[in-house]
Amino acid sequence: MRKIILAVTGLVLLSFILSIYFFPLVPEQMATHWNSQGEVNGYMSKLWGLFFTPVLITGIAILFLVIPRIDPKKENIGKFRKYYDGFIILFIIFMIAVHLQILLWNIGIEISPNTVFPAGTGLLFYYIGILLENAERNWFIGIRTPWTLSSDKVWKKTNRLAGKLFKLAGIVAIFGAFFSKLAVFFIVVPALFIAGFTVVYSYLEYQRELKETGSQIKS
Repeated sequence: MRKIILAVTGLVLLSFILSIYFFPLVPEQMATHWNSQGEVNGYMSKLWGLFFTPVLITGIAILFLVIPRIDPKKENIGKFRKYYDGFIILFIIFMIAVHLQILLWNIGIEISPNTVFPAGTGLLFYYIGILLENAERNWFIGIRTPWTLSSDKVWKKTNRLAGKLFKLAGIVAIFGAFFSKLAVFFIVVPALFIAGFTVVYSYLEYQRELKETGSQIKS
């Protein structure tokens, strides 16, 4: 626990250090948002543009670190904690990469978010796949439907399958970096498919389990 707190603290401080370093370099109005075509369509004042993301990273980091302490099934999270900790680190690094892309754009180094975001999201999706394949039943992490939360068997089958699908989605998302104008579709479409598919799959698996349990009782 101490190691992950130190690592997260270091990364959070890095995000603030980057903002402080770029403070004299960026304009008073910073580009902070892009549309699906990679064109700027949103601005923030210098202060907000520099420090919004670091503050957001701080809040998310605190939430991620608190979850294993407050989950009613925290003993299950302990069984795959190393994968969860890895996700925390990777997610914060991803957020810092997005932050750095914004900072660089505003000093004239215009690296398209349609390149950074698909590549980063793809790596994140792939690791989420690894996390799901190892996740035990809990209330915060994994594919949580009424049916996965009601059955260890349904939880494992659904999350193991979702893990494979997220790995595939990660590869698809990375390819989006090569088709910048369509990058958002390489991310959103697979994610929506997985969300819908796993809900239906978990329901069907739970109904199958009920039938099997009923047949065993009758016999």
